[in-house]
Amino acid sequence: MSPLTRRQLLALGAAGAGATIVGGAGLWWTTSSSRGYMGGQDLIEPQVLSSRDRVLALDLEAAPTRIQVGGREASVQTFNGSLPGPTLRVAPGDTIRVAMTNRLEAPTNLHVHGLHVCPEGNGDNPFLSIAPGESFDYEFVLPEDHLPGTYWYHPHRHGHVADQVAAGLYGAIIVEDTEPVPVARERVLVVSDLSLDASGNLAEIDRMQQMMGREGEVVLVNGQVRPRLTAAPEERERWRIVNACPSRYLRLQLEGQQVRLLSRDLGRLPVPEEITEVLLAPGNRVELLIETTEGSAVLVAAPVGRGGMDSMMGGGMMGDNNPGNDDATELFTLEVTGDAAQTPQPVPAGPALRDLRGEPVAGRKTLDFAMGMAGSMGGDGATMGGMGSGENSVMAFTINGQEFDPERTDAPVTAGTVEEWTLTNSSPMDHPVHLHVWPMQIIDDGDRDVSEPRWQDVVNVPARGQVKVLIAFEDFPGRTVYHCHILDHEDQGMMGTVEARRG
Repeated sequence: MSPLTRRQLLALGAAGAGATIVGGAGLWWTTSSSRGYMGGQDLIEPQVLSSRDRVLALDLEAAPTRIQVGGREASVQTFNGSLPGPTLRVAPGDTIRVAMTNRLEAPTNLHVHGLHVCPEGNGDNPFLSIAPGESFDYEFVLPEDHLPGTYWYHPHRHGHVADQVAAGLYGAIIVEDTEPVPVARERVLVVSDLSLDASGNLAEIDRMQQMMGREGEVVLVNGQVRPRLTAAPEERERWRIVNACPSRYLRLQLEGQQVRLLSRDLGRLPVPEEITEVLLAPGNRVELLIETTEGSAVLVAAPVGRGGMDSMMGGGMMGDNNPGNDDATELFTLEVTGDAAQTPQPVPAGPALRDLRGEPVAGRKTLDFAMGMAGSMGGDGATMGGMGSGENSVMAFTINGQEFDPERTDAPVTAGTVEEWTLTNSSPMDHPVHLHVWPMQIIDDGDRDVSEPRWQDVVNVPARGQVKVLIAFEDFPGRTVYHCHILDHEDQGMMGTVEARRG
C-alpha cells in the first residue's frame, strides 16, 4: 500500500482522541445544532423481550419504516418497526432463538455484538447472508458462566453494515447479573445518529464521508431528540448506554450528579469507579450508577476528534474534512425534583475480574490497521502496490496490507489457548478494533492505567499508536472476524478473519 502524500493527508485530516476514563474539570456545555428537529419529550424505552424457562424466542423483521423522529416524518429501517429495536433480556445459560426476516432491498444478517457464543452455523456467523424476502433461524446459546452486561445486536453483512446501522437497525441485549445491584430503576439508552434529506428520506453520503466515517446530523437517544428524564433526589439509577453510531465517538459528561462507572463493555467492575466523563468508541457500552441530586442536569457528548493528522500537519489545515464533531451535543435532560428517596442499599462488590497475565501465552500476532491510496487503473495496472492518480485513485483500508477476503483465514489460532495480539495503527485516524466472540484484556494502552484487569470487546487504537491485548480463545472452535468498528472502514475492507482450530 502506498503512503499518503501531503495532499492526501490534507484531504483526510483528523484530530486526536483522548482517554477512555478521565477525571477532573473542564466540561463543555455548548450544544450542537439539530435544526428542524423537536426535542424535550419524555424518554421512551424500547420494548423489553425477556426469556422464559431459559429460552427467549422471537421474530425479528428488518424492514423500511416510516416513523416520527424529532417531530419530522422519517423513512428509516428498523427491527420490528421501532427505533431502536426491542431490548432482549436474558440470563447466563439462556438460549436466544431469532426467526429473522429480511424485508429490505439489500442482503443482511444479524450479529450479537459482544456475546460469547458459537460463531458458526446458525450462531453468531458473520459470513451468513439473508437475501431480500428470505428468512433465517438463529440460535445463540449463552454459557452458564457468561459475563453479565449490556450488549447489542445489529446487521453485519459485509458491504452493507454502515448503511443499515445508520438507517436504524440496532437494539440492546442485557445479560442479567447473578447478584442484583440495588437501584431505583434501570434505563436502557441507545445512542445513535441520523441524517435525513428535506423529504425525510435517508440522506445520501459522499465518498469523503465514507472515508472519514459518517456522522449523522442529529444524535438520538432511543430514537428521540433530547428527551427528558425525571427522578427523585437521592435515588440511585443504573444507566445502560450503547454507542450504536456507525462512526461517532461519545465523550459523556453529566454535571451536578454523582456518576460511577459500573461496567465497560462486559462484566462488572469489582468496585464502581467515580468518574467525571467517559469515552465510548463506536460499539462500546458502559453502565453508569447515578446518585441523583435535586436540580436539572444535561448529559452531554463533548467534542471528540478521532485522529492525529491535524497536529501532525501543523494544525488548522483540515477545515471541514476533520472527522469528529466540533460542538458538544445535548443528549438528554435529567430533572430531579420532589421528596427525597430512602437511602439505597450499598452496591455489593463484584467478582474479581480474570487476569490472563498469569497464564501461558501460546502465540503472538501483530495486526496493523492502515490507510493508503490504491490506484484502480494505470499503465502498470497498479492497485495496492502503486499510488494511482486522478479520479481512479481510491482509498484502501487494510489490515496487514490486505483488504477483507471472506475466503481467506488471516489469523489461525489454537482453540483453548491464550494469545497476545499487538494492535498497531499506522494511519492518521483512530480505529476502534472489535473482535467477535472472544473479549480482549488490555495489557498495554500507552500511558493509561491497566494495572487492574480491563476487559473490552471494542478497543480504540489511536492514530500512529498501538495497544496490546490478551485473548483466551475458549469454549468455541470456529471462524469469525475482527475489524474496525468505524463501520464505513469495515465495509471498505478493514476486516480480517480468525479461526480457532482444535489442537
